[in-house]
Amino acid sequence: MTAKVFLSRLKLTDFRNYAEVSLRLDERHVVLTGDNGSGKTNLLEAISFLSPGRGLRRAVLSDVTRVGAEETGFSIFADLSGMDGEVAIGTGIDGDGDTPSRRLRLNGTSVKSVDELTDHLRVLWLTPSMDGLFTGSSSDRRRFLDRLVLSLDPSHGRRASDFEKAMRQRNRLLSDGRLDPVWLDGIEKQMAELGIAMAVARHEMLGLLRALIESRSGDTSFPKATLTLSGFLDDQYHRPAVDLEDEYFATLRESRYRDAGAGRTLEGPHRADLFVRHAEKDMDAARCSTGEQKALLVGLVLAHAQLTANMTGYAPILLLDEIAAHLDEGRRAALFDLIHALGGQSFMTGTDASMFAALQDRAQFFTVSHGSVS
Repeated sequence: MTAKVFLSRLKLTDFRNYAEVSLRLDERHVVLTGDNGSGKTNLLEAISFLSPGRGLRRAVLSDVTRVGAEETGFSIFADLSGMDGEVAIGTGIDGDGDTPSRRLRLNGTSVKSVDELTDHLRVLWLTPSMDGLFTGSSSDRRRFLDRLVLSLDPSHGRRASDFEKAMRQRNRLLSDGRLDPVWLDGIEKQMAELGIAMAVARHEMLGLLRALIESRSGDTSFPKATLTLSGFLDDQYHRPAVDLEDEYFATLRESRYRDAGAGRTLEGPHRADLFVRHAEKDMDAARCSTGEQKALLVGLVLAHAQLTANMTGYAPILLLDEIAAHLDEGRRAALFDLIHALGGQSFMTGTDASMFAALQDRAQFFTVSHGSVS
């Protein structure tokens, strides 16, 4: 059994198209309906800021503040029954400086890092912009993959960020022709440690997810996905991590002139890619129909939500934008049953409340209309 994590209050100030709005919630799911452009997705984005990172739109923080706001910052406040008990969360920016950073308060006390949010809740999302995941760029799939890892391993985000910083340093030194062996050795040693840790974390998470998907033999509501990680350390994960670090370090040292000529680092976890196949059809997801790709993605996100619940003991909060738009009535009902069975709180959006009728009294229904919620 998983414990319930849920928001009981959400208040926004100068966030996107909301001057100020406050929602009182209970443990049930939340359905937000209204016209396109009314602000439904903005509410989901605000909740996504209760996790580390830049939210479900990967927004530049300075662009999130409401146009016309008297101040230059936004704020999000939430009361949460979380993994560590009741907590009041406040986050936003105050607009100071040329590059404002996000601030976080827990129970009124400032904390140093937004990574501390993972002590209280995990937030997962599925948005229409992710519909092209299987046919889009490998960088989009890596970002998706790292979000999956982050929900199980909160330190993964910091490792990935530190690896990117070290790689940019190395690339800059190589492009400037500054091939100081001592300096480069130090950077490449750091890249090897971080890069292998990233790769192993991805591999381990995918192994757990594959096992869970295989175990759900009776669930045929959404097609099963076969998952493969390729492009870095292929078939090498059985070896000790220290040996992999030494090998990657040696590869970086030997490829300095080649990478300098290319203008980038050609080998590493930043070159890995996630490959997904429709298991029943034994077909690459990229070759499936649009409807099959959507069903695969929904099934994959739900399986990962279940894995997160199994591993942490707490069901994640799910943000599902326009989730019912392309599903028939039967599959919508099956989807709602699966979401409810997870044992957590989900937030769903759509233009027509009737599409969510199968939820009945399992959800609270709100109408969103251009900066107001009723």
